[in-house]
Amino acid sequence: MSSGNDLQSEALSKPTFSEEQASALVESVFGLKVSKVQPLPGYDDQNFHVYVTKTKDGPTEYVLKISNTETSKNPDLIEVQNHIVMFLKAAGFPTASVCRTKGDNTTSLVSVDSGSEIKNYLVRLLTYLPGRPIAEIPISPQLLYEIGKLAANLDKTLEKFHHPKLSSLHRENFIWNLKNVPLLEKYLYALGQNRNREIVEQVIHLFKEEVMSKLSHFRECINHGDLNDHNILTESCKSASGDAEYQVSGILDFDDMSYGYYVFEVAITIMYMMIESKSPIQVGGHVLAGFESVTPLTAVERSALFLLVCSRFCQSLVMAAYSCQLHPENKDYLMVTAKTGWKHLQQMFDMGQKAVEAIWFETAKSYESGISM
Repeated sequence: MSSGNDLQSEALSKPTFSEEQASALVESVFGLKVSKVQPLPGYDDQNFHVYVTKTKDGPTEYVLKISNTETSKNPDLIEVQNHIVMFLKAAGFPTASVCRTKGDNTTSLVSVDSGSEIKNYLVRLLTYLPGRPIAEIPISPQLLYEIGKLAANLDKTLEKFHHPKLSSLHRENFIWNLKNVPLLEKYLYALGQNRNREIVEQVIHLFKEEVMSKLSHFRECINHGDLNDHNILTESCKSASGDAEYQVSGILDFDDMSYGYYVFEVAITIMYMMIESKSPIQVGGHVLAGFESVTPLTAVERSALFLLVCSRFCQSLVMAAYSCQLHPENKDYLMVTAKTGWKHLQQMFDMGQKAVEAIWFETAKSYESGISM
């Protein structure tokens, strides 16, 4: 997702490396012999699936990430993200491994002369994680519970993370941090004049009125910030009854990490798990139950959850519409959320906060008594 303050400048700064150039980068920067390269989707960075010639012990598949020129101006942030991925891997989370350059760094700044100017891009290489994204599988209440639990455990574990450049995660005007929902106002024109825009305007108004005053009462933490249905990978396993089940096997994309709050993480996770669900309103209770098995929300955090989920829908839907105007060639990838997102947001609004909360909180409570709904 987006990783800067000015998306207009990012539109002009997305890398455009060819597969041949990507292959040459991996060989020159990381010293690996490439056998094949395939492009992967990316919001405003460029990603490649890289296959390398088998070495004695090392993996043969990697992901090359080339950051846009705006993000590349903030190497401290990328360095901290890399060290968080390594920290979580060491703590037992299913994250990728970060590969070091020939100079023993976790990133490399590559300069490209485009003729009119020299552009700098931060490059890094991660091991490729196999698995099927949540978006492609039938998702059970138990898996939703496990994803909620994973989100809470991830944030809780990061309480122990230390790094001299950790302050780079205080990303004040970062459009994807939930506390910056009011910044969406300058992108609303991308929606035109319609019912969708009216709902977004209402959510922004309610956020200013009801959430902003509560921020100081929320418990702060580092958020992954993008546990969406394409960033959580699964593998199938046999249940005790012999049926196929799925369990989480990988967590991707730490580019949206920033300082936030525990309640932000669960709200973001609920919203993205709703996207592919046939019973979207029911999703929240299962995710919340898993999250609260690790970190129970306070009364004030719970009271903001409905609006925070609505706010994340607004962030995703508004920025997708805006980015489509800048990158029409990337429309299929950018509009993944919009296919069902507007419908889910409208349903939540039509039902109202009390009715939705009743379903979520009753479902979450049922786990305490051992009878999940």
